[in-house]
Amino acid sequence: MSSSLPGPRRAPARGKRAFAATWWGQAWVTALEDSSLDSGRLSRGRTYARKGMVGPVTIAPGQVKAAVQGSRPRPYRSSVHLPVLTDTQWDTLLDTVAARAGHLAALLDGEMPAELVDDARRAGVPFLPQSAELDPECSCPDWGYPCKHAAALCYAIAATIDDDPFVLFALRGRGREEVFAELRAHRLAAQETTAPPASSGIPAAAAYTHWAEHTPHLPELPEPATHTAALPVAPPPGTGLLTADLERLMADAAARAARILAGDTTSLHLPQHQDAVRIAASSPGPEWFHHLIQNTGATPSTFARLARAWRHGGSAGITVAEQPHTPDPVAMTTARTALATALAEMTDSPVPLRAWRNRLTLTSYGIQLRLGPDTRWYPYLRDDNGEWWPAAPAVADPVAALTAAWSQNVG
Repeated sequence: MSSSLPGPRRAPARGKRAFAATWWGQAWVTALEDSSLDSGRLSRGRTYARKGMVGPVTIAPGQVKAAVQGSRPRPYRSSVHLPVLTDTQWDTLLDTVAARAGHLAALLDGEMPAELVDDARRAGVPFLPQSAELDPECSCPDWGYPCKHAAALCYAIAATIDDDPFVLFALRGRGREEVFAELRAHRLAAQETTAPPASSGIPAAAAYTHWAEHTPHLPELPEPATHTAALPVAPPPGTGLLTADLERLMADAAARAARILAGDTTSLHLPQHQDAVRIAASSPGPEWFHHLIQNTGATPSTFARLARAWRHGGSAGITVAEQPHTPDPVAMTTARTALATALAEMTDSPVPLRAWRNRLTLTSYGIQLRLGPDTRWYPYLRDDNGEWWPAAPAVADPVAALTAAWSQNVG
């Protein structure tokens, strides 16, 4: 399951105010209260939640669980289960989100659009929980359904659902990053469906290649222009286009054209999200960075990691960040032998080196080396949240990549 599923978190204690402040958080509370005929147990569950007796909550596909302190010294293990959506239902839900640009924009702003839930329901997808779907479970001897401990857990998690509607996606089976990745795939598929037929033209690269092959004496290339591009007139009012933005794109296109004419074609066939990352890696400013994130559908942390990957390795760096692959086993074995020798000189005790596909990981030191399709080694470091970030430029020697990461993480 995607690593974007929320990890354990402390359930917030509540005072006398309501547990849910949003309509979708209240829908969760309503489903709980409609599932029980015992108002007394619900009342005690609210008291437990307000007193902060619910421990760190873990959210996983189809369930939320936590330790809940009761009257005994040892906390009880409580959980609430919710059916996950089928693959067919997920396809329908994602089509519903992608159908309106406002749906995704609202989700990125931490809002759950009521229209999205209504559209999904009309399409036969029960996104918000229904009372009959909640299935509580607890290690306590209470026969209540739910018992006060499971009820406390449900009340406590309502505030988390308030703050992050993607918790509901996670409970239905898919985390934030997985949802965004699939939305990008849906968007690309839609673009391919609506694209003009191939007979309407040929790619610019193919046209240039044909022209170059049939022109025996090419003229000398002029020096790239160094002046800033300028629009002759301002964009028409009401278009939403800004002169500064268009001029920046013009300058970027001119710089790319100069690099392509000089033989650097690495940025010629980038998909949309990688091209956005390429632009972001040039440090265009926070406003552009924010708009680029929104238009790719990526989370800010994922987009920032890819921008750093581009700085360290260009398009190959993004491939390494996004797509593990199975390399030549001889190359991996050779690298492991060299690294083991280097580590023996760097440490006083043996260091376990875990291998998986194109990745060699020193788990105890938070260092990972990834072999790219360009046969270079990309050093990565693990942050406090367990995410791997590109740490330094790629190099051909795995020991040099280890040294670069070691100097940052170990010193």
